[in-house]
Amino acid sequence: MTLHFDRSRATTLLQRLGSVIGLVLLFVVLSIMSPDFLTTGNLLTVLRQVSINALIAFGMTFVILAGGIDLSVGAILALTGAVTAGLMAAGHGMLLAATAGLGLGLLLGVINGALVSWGRVAPFIATLGTMTLLRGLTLSYTQGSPIPVTNSGFALIGGGYVAHLVPLPVIWMFVAFIACGFLLRGTVFGRHVVAIGGNEEAARLSGVRISPMKLAIYGLSGLLSACAGIVLTSRLYSAQATAGAGYELDAIAAVVLGGTSLSGGRGWLFGTLVGALLIGFLNNGLNLLGVSSFYQQVVKGIVILIAVLLDRRQ
Repeated sequence: MTLHFDRSRATTLLQRLGSVIGLVLLFVVLSIMSPDFLTTGNLLTVLRQVSINALIAFGMTFVILAGGIDLSVGAILALTGAVTAGLMAAGHGMLLAATAGLGLGLLLGVINGALVSWGRVAPFIATLGTMTLLRGLTLSYTQGSPIPVTNSGFALIGGGYVAHLVPLPVIWMFVAFIACGFLLRGTVFGRHVVAIGGNEEAARLSGVRISPMKLAIYGLSGLLSACAGIVLTSRLYSAQATAGAGYELDAIAAVVLGGTSLSGGRGWLFGTLVGALLIGFLNNGLNLLGVSSFYQQVVKGIVILIAVLLDRRQ
């Protein structure tokens, strides 16, 4: 029997395992350097913090797999969170407010998709424009002041626990991961996303409806950003006008660290989850070690640059 070495498949496997190996090594190093790192309380706290970035990054994975980018996710988070809190402050029920916030996130994502597919605007420019626009709308809606949340039921979404131990945001993160994983690997929609990112023209000739697909892809990103906005607003007991600032960069970093190619067509959702965990545990470990926040940004930037350079070499 002859064994054939598939270099392309081996390279892809190595790239995927690289993020997992990196996470394991990070765990080992931080466990040795800080005795507080592996405590149950600390790990659950980090998972709760990671959940927000992971929710956004799951949607970003679909966008990047399709060869796009979405810089508006943090702004969508802020506006949907503010609208949700504002509706409850005006006397509306939690269910109506949350549904309105999710619907708004979906609509804003579809608008991004329309600009990219029908308007023929480059994804970077289109979402940069909507990011700036939505930031302005959020500041106008909130008048720059926090909108407090007084609904105790809503506060449980981001601040509650399961069995008095596991934070609810961690549950939402894994629910979203399972749902998005099935959507990506178990449906025609997911296969079309990968096909568009691999070769859009070939996908078009194969019968894939490119424009509706891009509307759906960016709509999904907007919806998951709204989910993150609702969870964050609930956890903070208020909607902040500046919420989500810089979250788009952390989401992109999580996707890239997880092994998804910025050129599209290649990646996996589990890698995105690992990438989000890498960023979260790296930040937590540096805090436990007393590293200045200024140097934390330097370390995170170096890690992201290494990941991007490795992606380009692949």
